[in-house]
Amino acid sequence: MSGHSKWSTIKRKKGANDAKRGKIFTKLIKEITIAARMGGGDPEGNPRLRSAITAAKGENMPKENIDRAIKKGTGDLDGAAYEEILYEGYGPGGVAVLVETMTDNKNRTVADIRHFFTKSGGNLGESGCVAWMFDHKGTLSVDKNKANEEELMDLALEAGAEDVVEEDDTFRIITAPESFNEVVEGLEQSQVPFYDAGLSMIPKNSVEVTEEKAARSLLRLLENLEDHDDVQKVHANFDIDDNLMETLS
Repeated sequence: MSGHSKWSTIKRKKGANDAKRGKIFTKLIKEITIAARMGGGDPEGNPRLRSAITAAKGENMPKENIDRAIKKGTGDLDGAAYEEILYEGYGPGGVAVLVETMTDNKNRTVADIRHFFTKSGGNLGESGCVAWMFDHKGTLSVDKNKANEEELMDLALEAGAEDVVEEDDTFRIITAPESFNEVVEGLEQSQVPFYDAGLSMIPKNSVEVTEEKAARSLLRLLENLEDHDDVQKVHANFDIDDNLMETLS
């Protein structure tokens, strides 16, 4: 199993705790706000905003929260001025790591991110050092118990998706960024329930991590990054054997 899907599974399992701490809503609100600020408050003419709203609805965010975040982005309500910064580096085992952040204090953020990398035995790199190892794609997840694989494949491809892959208990639909909204519309119109929808960075190749110490340090690094208030998304190109993953969990 690739690092992208492995980490997605881990995040889903820990998502309940994140929700209790309010981190999921906080990250989604930041994304909606900056999407509205950059492209306007109409989701029909702002693909990034529509993607953010779709993700928020998938987490059952109240409509009032979504509307308030949009108004903060458009300037109709006062809100913090966030700056988007992408950090790149290498984690334990030579794994490439991308960290998407939104912050109102970049000095604080870079210091914290650097600390996490150093503490894990990795290192924060220069801009562009690992981004080339990833492809920018849209992704949507569908519970295997709620869809027929063949029917879902036909529907997704007809709507413009590039592929549908099976991962544990999930069908993951992969799209080009510009086709993401059309695929969302296709699933909505066919009343196919989906979650974890949004734009992501998918690794072109994976680095196999076989040592328990390195694997444990890597997962700790990813968890520390995910839990940071300024971090929106974390992407990594690792592969860990299922037996070793079972040992770690």
